[in-house]
Amino acid sequence: METPLTPLEFARRARSLYPDRLAVVDGALRLTYEQFFARCDRWSNVLASWGVGKGDRVAYIAPNTHAQLEAFYAVPQLGAVLVPLNYRLTADDFAYMIEHSGSKVVCVHSDYLAVADTLRARCPAVTQWVALEGTHPGFADYEALVAQAEPGFTRTEVSERDLLTINYTSGTTSRPKGVMITHRNAWVNSVGTLLHHPMTPDEVYLWTLPMFHANGWTFTWTITAVGGVHVCLRKVAPQEIFERIKTEKVTALCCAPTVLIAIANAPTEPGLPRGVRVLTAGAAPAATTIEKVEGQLGWTVTQVYGLTETAPFITVCEPRSEHAALSLAERAVIKARQGVELVTSGELRVVDEAMNDVPRDGATIGEIVVRGNVVMAGYYNDPVATELAFAGGYFHTGDSAVVHPDGYAEIRDRMKDVIISGGENISSIEVEAALLRHPAIQEVAIVGLPHEKWGEAPFAFVVLKPGATATEAELRQFARDHLAHFKAPHGVTFVSELPKTATGKIQKFVLRGGRSAVTRQ
Repeated sequence: METPLTPLEFARRARSLYPDRLAVVDGALRLTYEQFFARCDRWSNVLASWGVGKGDRVAYIAPNTHAQLEAFYAVPQLGAVLVPLNYRLTADDFAYMIEHSGSKVVCVHSDYLAVADTLRARCPAVTQWVALEGTHPGFADYEALVAQAEPGFTRTEVSERDLLTINYTSGTTSRPKGVMITHRNAWVNSVGTLLHHPMTPDEVYLWTLPMFHANGWTFTWTITAVGGVHVCLRKVAPQEIFERIKTEKVTALCCAPTVLIAIANAPTEPGLPRGVRVLTAGAAPAATTIEKVEGQLGWTVTQVYGLTETAPFITVCEPRSEHAALSLAERAVIKARQGVELVTSGELRVVDEAMNDVPRDGATIGEIVVRGNVVMAGYYNDPVATELAFAGGYFHTGDSAVVHPDGYAEIRDRMKDVIISGGENISSIEVEAALLRHPAIQEVAIVGLPHEKWGEAPFAFVVLKPGATATEAELRQFARDHLAHFKAPHGVTFVSELPKTATGKIQKFVLRGGRSAVTRQ
């Protein structure tokens, strides 16, 4: 007899096998798996009493707390759809996503209650507003309701193709799109993760990655699947990460490249455990960053690749025995690639405009397209965008890449970020990787800007390390020493920080608007 593929089965298993094991750490709060799921059941009963049922949407605006984690179980076991929102957005963004998703209930952490007050008049379809911590006028008290609710809950029957979550994309150039993730999508991603990144009940996972971001890369369910410990981290900073790793004996974490860079450049502390396993994705980390984390901290960094639309993982830069003979620097170059398909993710291709596979020569650039069990059901209430994304029977990622002879894919850019200068294609990622080897540079973004002779040319926006100095001429020469001369930046702008989305992706469109047309220097 078949049963639906759903991450709710991970909850059933963990509650049965690990009821007395520690499940969640959130500051001073420590919950066993039985205590955690008892709270989820009570919250499901509250939502049901408000008329929330199958297909209804429940939105959350919250950082990494136990209440946010509870949402990933309490809402889906009703057959309802979770809408975890990016808490760093604006009131206009929140209003749009709440209304667009048709959310019936909105749950808000105390840090965001002030902005939520402005939303109530703008979101008339919302029937209940909930304060996740403390009390607030006009908002239901989450903790009081959980404490008073009826215990026990019988899970609603779900199909594996039912919607589990709607996750909104960053919306850096247009209105955010609602990515529809099914129970099957999430289950397959979690199992694929465990095949390539095995974990045990002794795993202690630190929540440096926002849970709202692609459902925390589905680690909201994956850690539960093995009976590991979720250590909540509400605000991410290197010293806080180091402290939690020491005190909670953390074994694993996921982070965006910006967090990995911050960890690599932060002063380390005595007694920091070695052997921590790190998954990173979002943009390829520089090989120099990987060298620092692995060489100085003794941690293991694994690059994965995917999108919100693919639940999210498509590839993993899997280690191979032949890599052991390489130097740390040589291994870091390979580790910065996106890698090979996960066993469960489906078929990945790198294709030209006619949908022909590019040769495996490590040089010919094409677009990554994919089909398989992790690919979203579509964009919510946006059939035009959905049809465009699935042209030719594959999901089009918009990422340009090459394929190496060993089958490892390596992203060279977003399709729109490839710089065409004097007829030559320049990968901004390649130029960034070269500049990041300069000892004074902490972060860099390369964008194409208008050029009166070459049409467009690469320009650098650079964040220096604290206390470091460098000149424009020095950095331009450094690039020329390490790259073909036509790839070197034509200008350098020093900035205190790079504009980023809330998930750590650099907003290159902001940088493109930051300088007018320039002449070649």
